[in-house]
Amino acid sequence: MSIEIEKILAAAPATTRGQPTQLSVDAKGERIAYASGKSIYLRLIDNPSLSKQYTGHTATTTVAKFSPSGFWVASGDVSGKVRVWDAVEAVNTKGEYSIISGRISDLAWDGDSQRVIAVGDGRERFGHCFTADSGNSVGEVSGHSKVVNAVAIRQQRPLRAATVSDDSTMCFLHGAPFKFNSKAAGLHKGFVLGTAFSPDGNVLVTVGADKRIQLYDGKTGEATKQIGEGVHTGSIFAVSWSKDSKRFVTASADQTVRVWDVESGENVQTWRVGEEGSVNVADQQVGVVWPHGRSDGLIISLSLSGDLNYLNEGSEKPTKVVQGHNKSVTALGTGSDGNGTTITTGSFDGRVLSWDVTTGVGSVVEGETHSNQVTQFAASSGQVYSVGWDDTLRTITESTNSFSGNTVKLSSQPKGVATSSNGPVIVATNNSIAVYSKGNLLTELSVNYTPGAIATSGSFIAVGADNNAVQVYILDQSNGKFSPAKTLTNSTAQISSLSFSADGKHLAAGNASGKIVVYKTSGDWEVATDRWSSHTARVLSIAWNKAGTHAVSGGLDTNVHVWSLAKPGSRVKAPNAHKDGVYGVAWVEGDQKVASTGGDAAVKIWTVKNLQ
Repeated sequence: MSIEIEKILAAAPATTRGQPTQLSVDAKGERIAYASGKSIYLRLIDNPSLSKQYTGHTATTTVAKFSPSGFWVASGDVSGKVRVWDAVEAVNTKGEYSIISGRISDLAWDGDSQRVIAVGDGRERFGHCFTADSGNSVGEVSGHSKVVNAVAIRQQRPLRAATVSDDSTMCFLHGAPFKFNSKAAGLHKGFVLGTAFSPDGNVLVTVGADKRIQLYDGKTGEATKQIGEGVHTGSIFAVSWSKDSKRFVTASADQTVRVWDVESGENVQTWRVGEEGSVNVADQQVGVVWPHGRSDGLIISLSLSGDLNYLNEGSEKPTKVVQGHNKSVTALGTGSDGNGTTITTGSFDGRVLSWDVTTGVGSVVEGETHSNQVTQFAASSGQVYSVGWDDTLRTITESTNSFSGNTVKLSSQPKGVATSSNGPVIVATNNSIAVYSKGNLLTELSVNYTPGAIATSGSFIAVGADNNAVQVYILDQSNGKFSPAKTLTNSTAQISSLSFSADGKHLAAGNASGKIVVYKTSGDWEVATDRWSSHTARVLSIAWNKAGTHAVSGGLDTNVHVWSLAKPGSRVKAPNAHKDGVYGVAWVEGDQKVASTGGDAAVKIWTVKNLQ
């Protein structure tokens, strides 16, 4: 038995309101790089379901940039460290360098792929120039009095660099080694958020929160002209040049992405993202990149929601929108068909997506979603039920991929939700077990313990308690009455996850110390095995395959395990599957593959071979 990664459905780029998000595309125009959580993702543009994940950073990442050669990536994080690593496999780290004492905002490579300038928010300095292979100093970033938001390096000789800052100025550097040459002050009247040299090196552009687009001479740094005055109605967060140096594109908080002609200063193409006439903060455009290695003129912009918008000249709307999570994914469930071809995921911020496992495409569930962390999903008869920390039970209609609007307010914070085929929906809250049918409360049982997990099969309801026991009830659906069936006391730690096998013959109970005990549901609830004990931290999710012969589990220890009921000692492990813990696991596409998700906001599909 073995488990290996098939594909990574990458997390969406992390965004922060009021700040630009840096994107980067390789020289061939095939892959896009961005930061999300503590990882960096290198994602295929034409097939977004395939990506590489770099996990070398120990702090939250902020930016990643491909070298012009395409062989290396430089990435920065909130601790001020920059790592340089290979762009092919995304595992081999060339070097780690401590640059400043705070957040790295942006990075830029020189045309030789040898030198890097990193800028950001430091106490002693706001940036530094260094060699990519050794970290040796090749100049200083000076002249600013506040956080530096962006940096650009002219790709031709003589080398020039520009930095822009919250102090409303642009500093022009000569190199190498890079040193301060001149400062453009008094042009921008607010935070300067983005800058870029044209590919031919002749023009420099800066954009900012004052909606101003300012052009400069690329060799001398002298201001030449302002264009587009009064066109953008919101902060301009990002700018990127076309390959021919005749046009550039800007992304703004006014929900628009605009292409500008340098010579005439005219706005020659505009896309507005979001519903026509609506003002939605999530549709603010906070990043943009114009890939140079392509012939189709594609532009990719980034919404504050984390959506990547594929824009083509000649079309008014995005031709494709790539959606995902950029916060920890805290819940994972399969569709009600039982085939595992679709999965539903919910994250810490309440965002819910439905995924087609075969294509790897995710789409946001429409309608009023949870306003806080999604706790668990349960599916039955074309409906997916979800509970979250906003103390609600919500229903998703699978056929329309939308919330039905049938929202139930719960009595207290939910710990989990469960349902079986054509059965009622059962919710475990802080102090009760509640049964709902079509949005109506049938019955509610107050309990003298705090539930930690719930599962149901047929008339059985299993509830994990904070007293380390599993309370098993029988629910009479005709009158809604609970009757205690069994108290299972084999656990030495709090029960954190429960799962019945599809045939209802077994119940797996995982606890906070990483151990899983499997019970037979017939007779006196004997222990089938207590040898599933390889997790070193809390078990967060358990799922059985259809045959009921194997189970998969995910834990806070970042590992995924596949277990055999017939051979309890035979198990396979996917170590470090998700940074900061594995929150959800499920069998998909029959009994051959497993989906997992967790603290890194990614969804991963694993192939399980030779089940024994």
